[in-house]
Amino acid sequence: MSSSADRSGSTNDGRAVSEVVDLVSALIRFDTSNTGELETTKGEKECAEWVAEQLHEVGYETEYVESGAPGRGNVFARLPGSDSSRGALLVHGHLDVVPAEPADWSVHPFSGTVQDGYVWGRGAVDMKDMVGMALALARQFKADGTVPPRDLVFAFLADEENGGKYGSHWLVDNRPDLFDGVTEAVGEVGGFSLTVARPDGEERRLYLVETAEKSLGWMRLTAKANAGHGSFLHENNAVTILADAVARLGSHTFPLVLSDSVREFLAAVGDESGLDFGPDSPDLDGTLAKLGSISRIVGATLRDTANPTMLKAGYKANVIPQTAEAVVDCRVVPGRQAAFEKEVDDLIGPNVTREWITKLDSYETTFDGHLVDAMNDAILAYDSNGRTVPYMLSGGTDAKAFARIGIRCFGFAPLQLPPELDFAALFHGVDERVPVDSLLFGTRVLEHFLLHS
Repeated sequence: MSSSADRSGSTNDGRAVSEVVDLVSALIRFDTSNTGELETTKGEKECAEWVAEQLHEVGYETEYVESGAPGRGNVFARLPGSDSSRGALLVHGHLDVVPAEPADWSVHPFSGTVQDGYVWGRGAVDMKDMVGMALALARQFKADGTVPPRDLVFAFLADEENGGKYGSHWLVDNRPDLFDGVTEAVGEVGGFSLTVARPDGEERRLYLVETAEKSLGWMRLTAKANAGHGSFLHENNAVTILADAVARLGSHTFPLVLSDSVREFLAAVGDESGLDFGPDSPDLDGTLAKLGSISRIVGATLRDTANPTMLKAGYKANVIPQTAEAVVDCRVVPGRQAAFEKEVDDLIGPNVTREWITKLDSYETTFDGHLVDAMNDAILAYDSNGRTVPYMLSGGTDAKAFARIGIRCFGFAPLQLPPELDFAALFHGVDERVPVDSLLFGTRVLEHFLLHS
């Protein structure tokens, strides 16, 4: 995994590198499955209290906050920097994970097993790897008396996997004091490497820094008509009306819209690979497929998406129901919300109504400034063959909440990945795992970044 350009055997490694694997493994052993329901979501409190203990052990004063409901635990700790006139940097990660079915896995998803060069388990890449790296470095800095150039606020959060209602969004609305002085933030999903083949036969590692996110919206569609007997003729059937609308929406291809982040990413990949990733490419989707598994993430940022995920209608086989409902997962490119909603309305027609169950805005920032320079310098310090590039995430993170209060957000959880690893498939997938070497590399890079941010 490591290259000759890496300083993977650095004699300057501190305690963070030596303990990060154990910390990530321990974090995974907390079953913090977020089902989306208060009654069945578990483990966040216990995990948050354990994180607080690790911070107390080296001398931090922490604040534990339950956000909106019992057990939805969050932990904050601040490390003062040398320049109090500068805005603080928020380093955030979520403790919750999506559920996992043990029978489907090669190892138990909450074992934190370390084998075959990987740490295995639910949350290994989403995102207890970053939580472990941040915790390890927070402990090292405090124990060593390290003073960073600016205040660092470490935040370990609940409920990201269900939109942050009982996590980041609740905290922003109810405890804005926890973010006093914070101007910038780093979290998931970014900083991981994409290996690109160059025309000269060499390879280049691009490290994708998240500078943008599509909006996240869960939309309910409803059709209503007359109820009646299943044996009669019915001109208006709510199920049929809804099914037609869902089929039109689900099979629709929204127009190609390239944001600044996507354009810069495509330009960088084209520059390194020699392939045509321009907006006028005759087969942009086909060219993207040559990037491997990451194309599933990047491809979803080229246009809006509306994917039907749930259907509900009827209560008996011989009764035509009065109402039929569907839920659609909508992800919208920055600046496209109004046009997207108009397009949806045209597709579903006048006999279907829509409402937002959850609606979180898109976000985009520019790929420039001191913080971006610090990310690039940190990568180059440990990989001279690396290059940082911006990209857009098709999903959503807690950055959506922090952006609401003016914090400039990036995804930067650095990992140098084996080229053959299907990284995209590990998010919410079976046998989620993170390479041990990637954790060690990421901890070194993150340390360099935080000490020069």
